[in-house]
Amino acid sequence: MDSPFSHFSRHFDFPEIAHVPALKAFEWVGRGWQDLRQSPMASLGHGFVVTMLMVFATELAYGRPFLFTAMASGFLLLGPLFALCFYEISRAHEAGEATGFGAAFYAWRRNTRSVALFGLILAIIVIAWERVSAILFALLYGGGMPAMETFMEDVFLSGRYPMLVAAFLLVGAVFALFVFCIAVVSLPMMMHCGTDVATAMATSVRAVAANPFATLLWAIAIVVLTAFGFATSLFGMVLVMPVLGHASWHAYRDMVR
Repeated sequence: MDSPFSHFSRHFDFPEIAHVPALKAFEWVGRGWQDLRQSPMASLGHGFVVTMLMVFATELAYGRPFLFTAMASGFLLLGPLFALCFYEISRAHEAGEATGFGAAFYAWRRNTRSVALFGLILAIIVIAWERVSAILFALLYGGGMPAMETFMEDVFLSGRYPMLVAAFLLVGAVFALFVFCIAVVSLPMMMHCGTDVATAMATSVRAVAANPFATLLWAIAIVVLTAFGFATSLFGMVLVMPVLGHASWHAYRDMVR
């Protein structure tokens, strides 16, 4: 039986999508860890750089709770872009090439135009999410903004704002799902094959549609590991970002032929 997107493949030059077992997501995490162990200096070095960017952004937003929350979740949306260097390290491992911090830093040069355009798309989505977040707080939160120290308890744990919490989580999930679908294999494919943005995003959506259970578990793994990174005051992101970035490369290689 044809997939829902099979008629597109007859008219456009799309790669074949492989069907993978649901538990493949856990294997991707394991292979991501192996790549980190194979190039610890380059992987952890880039993990540290990305984490410092996150710390800087959250510090700028500190004192404005809705903006702080939007910025923190916005990093999830921008995650595929920050993982470019880890894709390059995994690609080099696969090709038997030398890996290093500097070479991985310039991974975007493999397809500058497409990477830049996709980065612009993600940036627009993050800005839209921040504006929607501000509107939700303006409409559904009563009184002045709480102090950052009591923000989570006052808004999300007190039970006084169920509509705000429900709307925030629902709309945030829609943004996250959209980005996940268009980005799960897009950037690795752009780097590896020189693919244009439209083809890469369409292929990503097809990969998710063809592997719903594997990609669902993969999304859950991303959320759980990222939550661990935030729970450790972002220090854990130094380790989490490389593992997820390398694992994303293997997800792409297993699903896209």
